[in-house]
Amino acid sequence: MAKKAIETILARRSIRKYTAEPVSRNDVKAMLEAAMAAPSASNLKPWHFVVITDRQVLNELARVHPHGKMLSEAPLCITVCGDTDISASFWVQDCSAASENLLLAATALGLGAVWLGVYPRQDRVNSIREVLKLPESIIPLNLISIGHPAEKKEPRTQYDEQRVHRQHW
Repeated sequence: MAKKAIETILARRSIRKYTAEPVSRNDVKAMLEAAMAAPSASNLKPWHFVVITDRQVLNELARVHPHGKMLSEAPLCITVCGDTDISASFWVQDCSAASENLLLAATALGLGAVWLGVYPRQDRVNSIREVLKLPESIIPLNLISIGHPAEKKEPRTQYDEQRVHRQHW
């Protein structure tokens, strides 16, 4: 089991090309369950998720995000948002942990996904907030473009011994 988990982590790659096949409701739920299993400071769980399958909204997100062109072909986007009314201090870390769980779940399900950064770029936050009609206390951390992969990338490690410090710097 542990070996399988590490294999999934190493297999997770940024996938930007997708087939037209939709992502099943069961797979969406499984990814959201994995996301919500993430740790959060004081177990506050300050996350919200906007699930987007509407082609018009996906196209608009592709238009407003400077690196989101793949959304015009993706069958699914999940926007991970933080609720600053729940946690003003640690929502970024909490939602980042949820995002990584979601990405790993996508990989385990045989799906492809890529994280598109939104926060802290205020121009991106404003654009995404407008498209998705988000309340003021809800901040979009990222867009995660998801679909059945139309490209294959080999698993890899990016381990770098020079980045490892033991006992002190």
